[in-house]
Amino acid sequence: MLNMIAHGTPTDLPKLLIAHGLYGSGRNWGVIAKRLADAREVIAVDMRNHGYSPWTESHSYPDLAEDLAEVIAARGGRMDVVGHSMGGKAAMMLALSRPEMVNRLVVADIAPVSYSHTQAHFITAMRSVALNNVTRRSDAQAQLAAAGVDPLLQSFFTQSLDVEAQQWRLNLDTLEREMPHILAFPEVEAQFAGPVLFLTGSQSDYVQPEHRDRIKRLFPKARFARIPGAGHWLHAEKPREFEAAVRAFLTA
Repeated sequence: MLNMIAHGTPTDLPKLLIAHGLYGSGRNWGVIAKRLADAREVIAVDMRNHGYSPWTESHSYPDLAEDLAEVIAARGGRMDVVGHSMGGKAAMMLALSRPEMVNRLVVADIAPVSYSHTQAHFITAMRSVALNNVTRRSDAQAQLAAAGVDPLLQSFFTQSLDVEAQQWRLNLDTLEREMPHILAFPEVEAQFAGPVLFLTGSQSDYVQPEHRDRIKRLFPKARFARIPGAGHWLHAEKPREFEAAVRAFLTA
């Protein structure tokens, strides 16, 4: 089962499950999870091949969706779900394949489509870090900077670095091999009839107007909102605005 980080205690409101994006971890969501936990229990997971969750040979969205379903079943069943990027695709697949598990869904800056770009260059950058010379995260951040990684992502990536063990808590081999599956989205005919919010950054190009027809076919109750001044990493760039939008949707 996936590694879980629980915040808060159960209340009359549905529990909230948070699924992070590629190269992330449940720990990345600590601040937002703790703030949302003032009203409900919030569970942030490490997705497979990330953090303290199991490493596997596969990384398909049906598999990721079943991982989330297992967590929901183990924690009492049926939750609200927030997913960002890769985690957003996993959350969408969960809602489409196991709709009884999902109450309300927030999809952060991703669409149920295949993308042509790649994230493999970040794997190259992480592999370029001489871990035997790293005694603190700032050492790794300096090496990532030299590899051309943006400062925000330097901090983000190194949260998945075990400095003491001198290793990444990311299964880089599987993630690199499975990158075509990560960038794609399965062809499905199902629909999720529950409420869904597609929350995007105004400066991001991940969710385009031409994606809306497919979104509406799969999620007929989909609503759309943007966070001004935010890019793809909207929860890190504008955490208060992101939290407010999620809170308002989940309690509507």
